[in-house]
Amino acid sequence: MKIAIAGAGLIGQTIAHMLRETGDYEVTAFDRDQPALDLLAQQGIPTQRVDSADANTLRAALQGFDALVNALPYYLAVNVATAAKGAGVHYFDLTEDVRATQAIRTMAQDAPCVFMPQCGLAPGFIGLAAHELAQRFSEIREVRMRVGALPQFPTNSLKYNLTWSIDGLINEYCQPCEAICQGQTQWLQPLEGLEHFSLEGAEYEAFNTSGGLGTLCETLAGRVETLDYKSVRYPGHRDLMRFLLEELRLGTERDMLKTILRRAIPSTEQDVVLIFITVTGVRDGRLIEEVFTRKVLAKTICGMPMSAIQITTAGAMCAVLDLFREKKLPQRGFVRQEQVPLAAFLANRFGRLYEGHPLDATAIV
Repeated sequence: MKIAIAGAGLIGQTIAHMLRETGDYEVTAFDRDQPALDLLAQQGIPTQRVDSADANTLRAALQGFDALVNALPYYLAVNVATAAKGAGVHYFDLTEDVRATQAIRTMAQDAPCVFMPQCGLAPGFIGLAAHELAQRFSEIREVRMRVGALPQFPTNSLKYNLTWSIDGLINEYCQPCEAICQGQTQWLQPLEGLEHFSLEGAEYEAFNTSGGLGTLCETLAGRVETLDYKSVRYPGHRDLMRFLLEELRLGTERDMLKTILRRAIPSTEQDVVLIFITVTGVRDGRLIEEVFTRKVLAKTICGMPMSAIQITTAGAMCAVLDLFREKKLPQRGFVRQEQVPLAAFLANRFGRLYEGHPLDATAIV
């Protein structure tokens, strides 16, 4: 299968290496950043300099490919999907942006190819896992999804390192958050809904962020009383981000905020991804709570040191693409993450990267 990867950043590089390692994919990386392409070329990945902001140029470059994996920032998603549709290739992306996903869904209605956005960790894996748990109940009361990509060794006041797309991070902190409350779909404010808990002796906080639910609100509408998604951070992070975004009004000055964060907050490969899902409902006449947890650490993959967020984000994308190649997913139109069977995902060679280990659920307070 011949794959074009739009975006030669950290996640794009990881996807390229993971796919190439299998021998089942011919991979070419597209980007306008020549130094990023040069780095990949030195590692044996074919590259092509393409300005993905130019839909016509990208569409022409996609001739002869089977599928496009979009690993670019969320604000380019609609443009890149449009180019994929024009070229007649299948489209997969990692976006957390709700509006971009809605636009891609619309363009998929009459398309002969697959359009599958939100193929990362959250949205992505978290939604398909939560949906699988929810299907085990005759009556669903609560579905609560918590995900955190955190430094193992926090040292700054934010207790955070830049482990993934800074554009995506700021966007999820600024956009309204979809949820279901008392059976009704609602839009909640980001950074609200603060809660504190402990896991395995460590203290955490969680709060509303945008996009993590993917299309799950629509899928479970009318069947669940409460459905929400929150990002997990170390205590104190939310208050400092609120100070920056709201009190200093940097939420409306995103370029300035990006510059500040890039200059002040280092990245790290020593991170940890926490996944925590609880579903409460009725099964066989009894009120039951079922819990799904994972803790994924940084490690060496494909001979390269990779952070936990690289492993989980790129691993989810590659697993979904692999399942599509094996015809275990729909072959045309818009595909939701909830259409991916959890068992098939975890059995996949890339999905096995999510094995990690279960967290101690009894530690939640």
